[in-house]
Amino acid sequence: MFAALEIATGRVTAALKPKPRHQEFLAFLRQIERTYRDAVDEQGQPLEMHLVMDNYAAHKHAKVKAWLAAHPRFKVHFIPTHASWMNLVEVWFGLVERQAVRRGVFKSIKDLNGKLRAYIEGWNKRAHPFIWTKTADEILTKANRPTTSNTRH
Repeated sequence: MFAALEIATGRVTAALKPKPRHQEFLAFLRQIERTYRDAVDEQGQPLEMHLVMDNYAAHKHAKVKAWLAAHPRFKVHFIPTHASWMNLVEVWFGLVERQAVRRGVFKSIKDLNGKLRAYIEGWNKRAHPFIWTKTADEILTKANRPTTSNTRH
């Protein structure tokens, strides 16, 4: 599953794909572009789309880079390795896993996809923005704290 989270509203645009390759990711980028094609800022200019992504190979494929270069309103931000917790869409993925997938019984991929689509539709009907419970300084302090053990053996 690929998902884009609107941080202002909590709404999710998602795509269920059979494989997480660059081809599927490009199709998802096109879906986002279509979804937000008419989005403009206060001055009537096309809204910048900030994509916060992990360092997955499909996100850095040459064809993906070329598509992004041809669509300059898409701004890409890569999170550090092992820091997926910093990406709010990962919080949403965790909710999907706990509320729609864990302990579920799915007779087929089609059944699983149907339940995921129903979850996404229900989520968007009651969407709300996520609220960080810690300040940026608290988060950065924890992220940058020194290690407490010596890993050199």
